Amino acid sequence: MVPADQGGGVMRADLLAAPIDGLDDALASVDAFDRVLVAGLLRPQAAQAAGLTELAHAVAGTPLAARVAEAAEKAAGGVAGEDHFVTLAAARVALLGSVHDALMAQVAEATGRSRGEETVATALSGGQAANLLAAARSWLGDLARSGWQGIDHDVVSGSAQVVSAMLPDPALRRLATLLDGFAAELAASCPGAALDRVPARRWADLWSRAMLLTVPGAADAPGTGTVTGRLLPLGVDLQEHDTAAQAQVHAVFEPADGGAARLVRASVSVPKPDTVVGAGIWQLLRPHMSLLAAVSDGRAMDLAGMPVTAEGDLLWSDEHAKPGEPADAFATARVVLPTAADAATAPLDRHPARIAVPVFLEGYAARKDDDAVVFTVAGHPLAVDTDRIPAAGPLTPEAVAASGACIGLLRWDAGTYRLQPLAVETTVRNKAVAIHAGGWAGGTTDKAGVKAEKAATDAVAVLRERAGRLLRK
Repeated sequence: MVPADQGGGVMRADLLAAPIDGLDDALASVDAFDRVLVAGLLRPQAAQAAGLTELAHAVAGTPLAARVAEAAEKAAGGVAGEDHFVTLAAARVALLGSVHDALMAQVAEATGRSRGEETVATALSGGQAANLLAAARSWLGDLARSGWQGIDHDVVSGSAQVVSAMLPDPALRRLATLLDGFAAELAASCPGAALDRVPARRWADLWSRAMLLTVPGAADAPGTGTVTGRLLPLGVDLQEHDTAAQAQVHAVFEPADGGAARLVRASVSVPKPDTVVGAGIWQLLRPHMSLLAAVSDGRAMDLAGMPVTAEGDLLWSDEHAKPGEPADAFATARVVLPTAADAATAPLDRHPARIAVPVFLEGYAARKDDDAVVFTVAGHPLAVDTDRIPAAGPLTPEAVAASGACIGLLRWDAGTYRLQPLAVETTVRNKAVAIHAGGWAGGTTDKAGVKAEKAATDAVAVLRERAGRLLRK
């Protein structure tokens, strides 16, 4: 995303503003089905029958057509079984997958980068407990019948025994975690009849994904390989919740054998107490991934036999990595990123909300309107999602608004593209500096960062001491 007169890869910002044929129709069909789940399918009314018919029409002409038409008819008559619900979930996921693919094709055209080939999951677990999958499918069916407006604690609590039985089995843990979080969210919203606003898209996303994961083999992970070469970090995407935190490092990988560069990710997740906030979060994440220190130090990492999935996710192990030479993220973005292949996407991950494509911008005009920051790239506005800038780093909306170059993640949200900044180049006291969202990942001398880390140290020490007392008792 560098203007042509500066020697970089040209970002066709105009292509991102171009309409995509059929996209609005596909999303309208998804919304129609989501409204069906709001009221539930125990006693379907005419409006719900219309929503089911719209979903069936949206996949007409595809291999799903006949089965979805049958499932829609059964559901409209109030006699749908679990297999019919699975079919309806599959149709919804397929529509959102088509939206994802259309958007990614547009992004690939705009950035000029190639995309990795999609992969098919390969069974690794040797089978899953069919009875537990059936029990989960039964609970999800009960949710579809009650609808979000009809949920109560009796309906929601039906998942508890299923989740407890699934968690000990690593092959079922992915589904168990999803069901557990989904049930907790629903329980916090009971009774559904009292809700002023229903998060219809989100809950339908969780329901349809969980429903497909109850199909034997759907949760099997793709096979992994190993890579050897140089890892050049671009930036860190930090995500924080009350009880958990995740840092995802986006990087370019250059194979030692001289093969084509590719985009990869490396993630680390940890549970956390809600008293640990801000820069203190890095204390919890740092011990689990040496890559975070390399990001702060502006260094590459040399990998040897590092496990990686076909989707470009490094299964990080410090045993397979060591610090390399200094590597400036902006030099990587200018020189290597334009020729790197984007990561492939697993079939069940094809959803517009999961789009997060590393891009580089330079030569744009930035303006700040109240709390909103907008970049104008080649005459086209691009909204900047400053809400995603973590408090656990030195990057601020003000620095973004004053910047002249930016490394970020291109996302698609609420019908438009938005840029999540990972790092910017700006001028501070007449001196050009680079400011990274993950700049404190490996430690900091910044006063605010040091204060937050000390507070986190004290909070963790107190919690460990209390935990020790409980264990001794």
